[in-house]
Amino acid sequence: MAQQGLKRDLSNRHVQLIAIGGTIGTGLFLGSGKAIQLAGPSIIFAYLIVGIALFFVMRALGELLLSKAGYQSLTDIAEEYLGPSASFVTGWTYWFCWIMTAMADVIAVGVYVQYWFDIPQWIPALICVIILLGLNLLTVKLFGELEFWFALIKVITILVLISVGIILLVMGFKTDAGPVTIKNLWEHGGIFPNGISGFLLSFQMVIFAYVGVELVGVSAAETSNPQKNIPSAINKIPLRILFFYVGALIVLLCINPWMELNAAESPFVKTFSLIGIPIAAGIINFVVLTSAASACNSGMFSTSRTLYSLGINGQGPSNFTKLNKNHVPGNALLISTLVISVGALLSKLIPEQAFGIVTTISAICFIWVWSVILICHLRYKKTRPQLHLKSKFKAPLTPFINYVVLTLFAMILIIMLFSEETRPALLLTPLWFILLFILYWTRRKREKNG
Repeated sequence: MAQQGLKRDLSNRHVQLIAIGGTIGTGLFLGSGKAIQLAGPSIIFAYLIVGIALFFVMRALGELLLSKAGYQSLTDIAEEYLGPSASFVTGWTYWFCWIMTAMADVIAVGVYVQYWFDIPQWIPALICVIILLGLNLLTVKLFGELEFWFALIKVITILVLISVGIILLVMGFKTDAGPVTIKNLWEHGGIFPNGISGFLLSFQMVIFAYVGVELVGVSAAETSNPQKNIPSAINKIPLRILFFYVGALIVLLCINPWMELNAAESPFVKTFSLIGIPIAAGIINFVVLTSAASACNSGMFSTSRTLYSLGINGQGPSNFTKLNKNHVPGNALLISTLVISVGALLSKLIPEQAFGIVTTISAICFIWVWSVILICHLRYKKTRPQLHLKSKFKAPLTPFINYVVLTLFAMILIIMLFSEETRPALLLTPLWFILLFILYWTRRKREKNG
């Protein structure tokens, strides 16, 4: 069977670092600049709220994945608890989620390269796609190694940032923007300088910063010991959120008064420029460039495996299931990469708006996927209470917390209607779901008619 062709070559070391790589990317390194401009220091609370919500989503996903050994993807879970139409829509939407995310990362690569070279954004974006395609056509183990080193670079960068920030705080170091002090968190218009509205409008970019947190679940089919590795990766998410997101943002905002940060550039690069270490700013720009490449690499991995799963389940063309000599779904990878390369085209056509459009669409679609996980968990607990009772990795505070998080997601979608930047994408994205339901029913009707 084709299903047996995927190699389980990802070790615990790979899975743990893939989980970090999925949760630290372009949304934090580039998108946080825009979010800070909207919310000011209150952005810390936005990241904390969404991070806690997604921890509960991941605990629900972890319990579902470990409840049955045969699950290979989110589509399998959706089919079992919500039916084939939900599985079809969720599977293709998850693919679309990662396509949009990878597009955003490709666009970000172009932005970062412009720090050094005055060239059009689309050129480095396209080069990045071609290089990553070549690497992904090789073994799964190589993907794991790439993510391990990419993620290690991110971790070291944030460690350095936090360490430098603490030293500067103790020294009372003065930059061109003023002294480095914790008072910067409230002295420039307060914690909520743009009011509650600015705080709420920042949630779209915060949601985007966390996309990929569920990648540890998608990689379950290719891990050597899922019963041990998945709980380990999921349970470390809260510490990662506190350290990598909240910790890094607090340090950034102590060094930079929030209004000094530009929505169009990385606050990490800006911080090291402000400290007066130009070479360090260049190094940090290289780091955020590798971060974007890492996230795009994760996107290629995830989209190709999703198409592979859709092909296996009969929800997509059968040629998606063909594996190359390295046991990689080459056809699925090529199709996904071709669509991702549209990000390079958008960088050429609308360089100023491209990042905002694709991040909004990505955030909306990920909210769908995360909501499906929570709803499936509710169905699982109701219809399979014996499995829930026997589970060694029970999701806490259910079903109450499932409804709380679903309500939060609904509120975030409503908030997007009130922003001129996010409203067009929010109103257009339902067309994707309408198209999928039409395709599903057309396909089903054709199958019935023989």
